[in-house]
Amino acid sequence: MQFGVLGPLAVTTDEGEPVVIPGTKVRALLADLLAHRNQVVSADRLIDDLWGEDAPANPGAALQVRVSQLRKALNDVEPGARDLVEFRPPGYLLRTDAVDADRFTELADSTDVDRLTTALTLWRGEAYADMADEEFVRAEASRLAEQRLAVHERLAEAHLARGGYDRVAADLAELVVRHPLREGMRALQLRALYAAGRQAEALDSYADLRDRLADELGLDPGPELVALHRRILEQDAGLSAPPRAAIVRNSVPAQLDELVGRAEALTELRALIPARRLVTLIGPGGVGKTRLATEAAREHVFPDGTQLVELAPLPAGESRVAEQVLATLGMREVAGASVCAVDRLCAAVRQRQMLLVLDNCEHVIDSAAALVARLLRDAPGVTVLATSREPLGLTGELLWEVPPLAVPGEEGDLDAVRRSAAARLFAVRAAAQQRGFRLDGRTAPAVAQLCRRLDGLPLALELAATRVRALGLQGVVDRLDDRFKLLTTAQRDMPPRQRTLTAVIGWSWDLLPEADRRVLARLAVFRDGCTPEAAEQVCQSDLDVLARLVDRSLVVMDDSGAGPRYRLLESVAAFCAERLEDPDDVRARHAAYYTDLAERADPQLRGPGQQEWLARLDEETANLRAALLNGGGLRLANALTWYWFLRGRLTEARRALARSGGPAEESRAVAWRVGFALLQGEPVAPDDVRAVLAGDVDGRATWFTAHAVIGSGDIDLALELLPTTFDGRWTEAAVLSSRAMLAHAAGDLATVESAANRSAALFAELGDRWGALQANDWVGGLAEMRGDHERAAALHREGLRWAEELSLWPEVGSKLSWLAWIAVQTRDYVQARELAERAYKLAVEQDSPSAMIFAETSLGMAARREGKLDVATVHLTHLADQGRGVTPPAFYLPMVLVELGYAAEQDGDPAAGLALHVEAFDAAQAMGSPRDATYALEGMASAVRSPELAARLLGASVAARVATEAPAAPAERDETDRVSDRLVALLGRERFDVLVAEGGRLSPGEARARL
Repeated sequence: MQFGVLGPLAVTTDEGEPVVIPGTKVRALLADLLAHRNQVVSADRLIDDLWGEDAPANPGAALQVRVSQLRKALNDVEPGARDLVEFRPPGYLLRTDAVDADRFTELADSTDVDRLTTALTLWRGEAYADMADEEFVRAEASRLAEQRLAVHERLAEAHLARGGYDRVAADLAELVVRHPLREGMRALQLRALYAAGRQAEALDSYADLRDRLADELGLDPGPELVALHRRILEQDAGLSAPPRAAIVRNSVPAQLDELVGRAEALTELRALIPARRLVTLIGPGGVGKTRLATEAAREHVFPDGTQLVELAPLPAGESRVAEQVLATLGMREVAGASVCAVDRLCAAVRQRQMLLVLDNCEHVIDSAAALVARLLRDAPGVTVLATSREPLGLTGELLWEVPPLAVPGEEGDLDAVRRSAAARLFAVRAAAQQRGFRLDGRTAPAVAQLCRRLDGLPLALELAATRVRALGLQGVVDRLDDRFKLLTTAQRDMPPRQRTLTAVIGWSWDLLPEADRRVLARLAVFRDGCTPEAAEQVCQSDLDVLARLVDRSLVVMDDSGAGPRYRLLESVAAFCAERLEDPDDVRARHAAYYTDLAERADPQLRGPGQQEWLARLDEETANLRAALLNGGGLRLANALTWYWFLRGRLTEARRALARSGGPAEESRAVAWRVGFALLQGEPVAPDDVRAVLAGDVDGRATWFTAHAVIGSGDIDLALELLPTTFDGRWTEAAVLSSRAMLAHAAGDLATVESAANRSAALFAELGDRWGALQANDWVGGLAEMRGDHERAAALHREGLRWAEELSLWPEVGSKLSWLAWIAVQTRDYVQARELAERAYKLAVEQDSPSAMIFAETSLGMAARREGKLDVATVHLTHLADQGRGVTPPAFYLPMVLVELGYAAEQDGDPAAGLALHVEAFDAAQAMGSPRDATYALEGMASAVRSPELAARLLGASVAARVATEAPAAPAERDETDRVSDRLVALLGRERFDVLVAEGGRLSPGEARARL
C-alpha cells in the first residue's frame, strides 16, 4: 500500500489502483496517523485533532468507528492491509515505509541532478493540501515545504555549475515571487540572470528584495547578498559565462501534418530526454524514427536550442560527421581552422545546454558513435537523441525500439479497426489524397487486411495511401503481392530513399556484407518466424550473424513466447525472397528440418511432454504448412496426424493426407484418411473400413479408425473393430476409454466403471493429459448415470480446466456439452443453453458433426423444458432426421425421439407424441440401451390415453431404473411427477399405487406390448 502526502492525501495499491478513503473524519484520521507514521498517537490526541471542542458524546467509540472504517477501506482493496493500522496503548499507530514524503527526503539528501529532479517530480501540490488548515499536520507540512525549497536551490546550484543560466533563471522566477524574502534563492537568481547576460534584471531583482526587507522586516540584505550585488555592479568576470560563438538556435523543421498513433511513445520519450543524455531510436526503415524523434525534440526547450542534424546525405562510411554537425550549427566559417572538426565542435558546445538530434546514423555508424562518445565526455550539457537502424554501442546509451503501429486483428470489427493506430494513420493519409475516403463498416475489412500485410509500417501505409486515389482501396489491397511496384510516390519533398518501399529496404540491404545478405535472404523461407536452432540449420548460419541482423533492425527478435524467435516483416521477407540465390536447396533444408521436428514431436504428444510440444507445434504451424509444400509431403503429414486431431484441424489433416507418397508412407496414411473422413461425417461403407484395417495397420491407427466409427453412430461395427490385443499401454488405455463410451451408451454401468477407471490409471502413468480427459468423460458420465450430478459436474469442470490449459478445443467443446447436459438434468436450463451454445460454436469451427450433435441435443432439451416448444422442435427434428438417416440408426436417436415426443404432447398432439415414444423404445431395444428404453416408457405414460395403462407403464419404468441402477435425474423426475399427479387425480391414490405395482412386475418389453 502506497501513501501520498505531497499534495492532496492519496492512497494506492502497489499496482497503482486507487483506494477510496470515505468520509472527512476518516481521511483526517489517516492524515494524522501519516503525519506521525510509525509512532503511537494517543486516542486522546486523535480525538482532539479530529473533533476539538465538538467531540461526540462517546468520543472513544466514535474514534473506534473511524478506525474500523479506515481499516475496511484499506482491506477491501488489498486483503491484509487493515493490519497497517495497529492498536498500541494508549492509542493507534500507522505502520508503513511507503510514504512519498519519505522517498522525497531520501532523494533530497543528494547533490545528484537526476535524484534531485526525481525528488521534485513526487510533488502533486502543497504537502497535505486538503488538510492544510489542520494543526496536526502543520509541523510536518512546514518541514516538507522547507525541504522542497532547499531541493530547488540545490538543483539550481547544480544547473548553474553546468552553465544552464537561462534555465535556472526561468525555473526560479515563480519561486522568487512566492518566496520574495528568501535570500539564498534570490542570490541564485541574481547569478543566473547576470550570467545569462541579463544584468539589468539582476539589479532590479536585488532592489526588489532590499525594498521588501526594509518595508516588511526593517532589515537590510545579508552580507553575502550585498557582496554579490557589488560584484554584479563591477561586472566581475568570475560571474559571467565564457564568450559564446553564434549558434543557430533551432533547426527542427515545422510540423506539416499530424503524427498519428504515437501519443504514448511521445509521452515516454519526452520524459526520457531530459533524464538520459543519449537515447537512440532504433527500428527498421520506414517505421517512423525520424518523425518521432523530431516531434519529441520539438516539445523540449533547451537554453541553447535543439539541433536536427541529417546524416542521410553523407556517403556510406563517411567520417565527416562532425563537419555536418558544425554546418548545421551555422559554424562553416571556422572550417579552415587547424584544429580538427571534432575538437572544434566539442569546444563550441562544451558550455552549452542543448539537444542534438542525429538522424540516420546507420550508414556512418562508426564515425557517429565516436563523435557522440566525445560529446558525452566533454560537453556535459549536451543531450543526444539519435535515430539509427542499429545501436551506437556506447556506455550509457538507452535503446528505444520504435515498433510498427498496432494493426487490427483478424476479426475486422469496425470499432477494433478504428482503435488500431495503423488503420487511423492510413485513413488520415488516404482522406488527404481522396476527400471522400472514410473508415467505416464498408472499408474496415480491407483497411485491416492492408495494415496487417504492411506490418503497420508507417511509411508503407503512407505510400499505399497515395495510391488510393488512382486504384481505389480494394485495388491497392489486390496489388499487395506486387508491393514493390505498387508502393512508390511522386511526392517531391520526400528524400529519394523514402519514395519507394524498395529504396527503404534497399538502404539497409546495401549496408550488409555479402555473407549477412545471404543469411537474411534465406530467412525469407520461414513463415511466422523461426527458432535460433532452425535459423542455424536451414540458413547455415551462426548466432553472431543473426545478432548483427537484429542489431540492424532487419530481423525482429521476439521473446514473448516459450523462447526467442527470429521474424522478418512481410515487406522485408518479400524483398529478400526475390534475392534468394539457392531457393531449392534452402526450401529442401526447411522441409527436412520441420519433418524431423514433427517426427520428434509425435511420440511426445502422448506423454508428459504433451503440453510443451503442442505449444511448440502451434508456434510452428505456418512453417509446417510451408514445409508440406517445400517437400515434406506425405511423410510430414503422417507425422502431424495426431497433432491435427488434438487441435481439431480435421480438414487440414485430410487435405495433407491426400498427398501421394511412397509405399511405406501410403500404408501408414490409409487408416488415418478413413478415420478423419468418418469424423467429418463422410459415409464410408463398413466393408471398406474393414478392408483398410485388414492391412498392415498399427494398433494406434486401428483404434483411431474404430473410435471414428463410434462418432458415425455404428456401435456394432466399432465393437467389432476395436483392438483386443495391444501394441502398447497407450493403445490399451485408448481402447478402454472407447469401450467405456460404448458401455455408457448401452447403460452397462459395470463396464463403464471398470474400463474408465483402468483407462484413467494407464493414462495417468503415461502422463497423457488428453487421455486423462477421455477417461474423465466416462468417470463423470458414470456419476451422472448413478444420479450423483454434483460429482459429475465437478469432474467435468476439472476436465474443462485441463482442456483449456492445453488449448484442446475439441475437448473444451466436449466438456462444455457434458456440463450443458448435466445442467439440463438438474433443471438449470439457462446455464445449459449458454454452455451448449458455446460448445456448438466450437464444434462448427472444427467441422465436427458428432460434437455438433452432442451440443444441439442439450440445446433442444433445454428449450423444450423451458417451454420454448418451437425452438425445441426445430433442434430435435433436425437431430432426429440425422439419426434416422443412417444405418444402423444413430445411438442418440432414442433420447431425441423421446424429447420430441414430449414436445408434441405438450403442444397438444398426444397421439404424435405416443408414436415418437414408441419409435424411441423400439430403437433403444434394438440398440441394447436399457436406459433409453426406460426413458421411452416414461414418455409413453405421458401420452397414452388409458390412465390404467399409463400407471402400469410408469411402474415398469420405475422397476427398470432400479434394475439398471440409473435413477431419474431431477428434470426427468419432473416429467414422471407431472404424469403421476395427473393419474392420481384421475384414478385416486390407492388405485394408482396398485397399478404401478402391477407394472413393476412387467419387463420393459412386456409393458410395451400392452399398447
